[in-house]
Amino acid sequence: MTTMTERDVIVVGAGPGGATTAVALAQKGYDVLLLDRHDFPRDKTCGDAVPAGAIELLWRLGMREKIAKSVERGELYPLEGMLLVSPRGHELHAKFQHGKEGSDSYVAPRVYFDALIQEHAVASGAEFCQAQAKAPIVENGKIVGVRVQANGRTHDLRARLVIGADGVTSVITRSLRPKQEQHNDGHRAVALRAYIEDIEEIPKEVEFYLYKDILPGYAWIFPIGNNRANIGLGMRLDHFRKRKYSLENMLQDFLEMPAIKKRLLRGGQLRDVATWQLNFGSQKNLQHVFDGAILVGDAAGFINPLTGGGIHNALISAELATQVADDALRANDVSRSNMQVYEQLCHEQMWESMRNSYFMQRSFMRFPILVDFLVRRMKENSQLAQTFLTKL
Repeated sequence: MTTMTERDVIVVGAGPGGATTAVALAQKGYDVLLLDRHDFPRDKTCGDAVPAGAIELLWRLGMREKIAKSVERGELYPLEGMLLVSPRGHELHAKFQHGKEGSDSYVAPRVYFDALIQEHAVASGAEFCQAQAKAPIVENGKIVGVRVQANGRTHDLRARLVIGADGVTSVITRSLRPKQEQHNDGHRAVALRAYIEDIEEIPKEVEFYLYKDILPGYAWIFPIGNNRANIGLGMRLDHFRKRKYSLENMLQDFLEMPAIKKRLLRGGQLRDVATWQLNFGSQKNLQHVFDGAILVGDAAGFINPLTGGGIHNALISAELATQVADDALRANDVSRSNMQVYEQLCHEQMWESMRNSYFMQRSFMRFPILVDFLVRRMKENSQLAQTFLTKL
């Protein structure tokens, strides 16, 4: 890791949002340093579902062949449809539409998916370094780099622009956003994910269960082939805190539901059980741009409040951040006033979906019977179905 020279861009966090930003900026010829506290491949707690729109964004960055080979190796599992189950057991089956360019949606375990993008960033010219970001370096109110810990030593790394992409617990976000401007519990969720090794799958179909005990939230079963699946559940954080009941117990209750229990071949063999938190994109007036820094993906809080999906929005924000960063670096002006257009672009691209999803989430919490009505009466082109189909 070179520490003496100033980089054009330091990207903190090599998940999908950060690595995609690094790919796009490196392809434009910028000197990009991509940091992550873990080496790759590494697991990341997630539901693993990736919609077609996200895949096609990666295709446009030259990843079509890499993704196809990953599918051939059985790492990414193609999807054809979904099952949505209401509190009273009504079912809505819907087919996934191919993307505009013909892509499938996938269940893409992050141990494979994230490594694909990180490798493509390096192949595109970015330098990768395993290092833990400790804090942004701020001089005269401007972010000029990142202080990191690597190989047991602390390093100050300088850059013209810093991209904060280090997830929900982002060091960059927590350092730059005042505490009173962080996400509140009504716009956050807590979730648990496990991999199950002995479940009878519905081939190429993801399953969502919106039952009363978990609203506002849902349980899921996302197949990955050979009687294996990503399984888990999530709930809005403020509602969860009132339950005083662990996510682990809630998952066991879900596995005991008759419709699920009869599909367990050896009683439900779980591995890699882990919890994490999510920040929704439904909280208004959060700052994503600072003098010398831009936030993308989960670090900004671009997770859909109904589905909990964040990968597609992370890639959208990466694409928009690249556009704004390119203009700012060319003009040699990385001030907030010059880059604030990024917040407007994100609003135009994502806010309507976030707002509508949050409205549905709140409505389902107050009126569970509404979920039954929508699932029983509405078809796959309904807003409810389309939200789950396109914002996995």
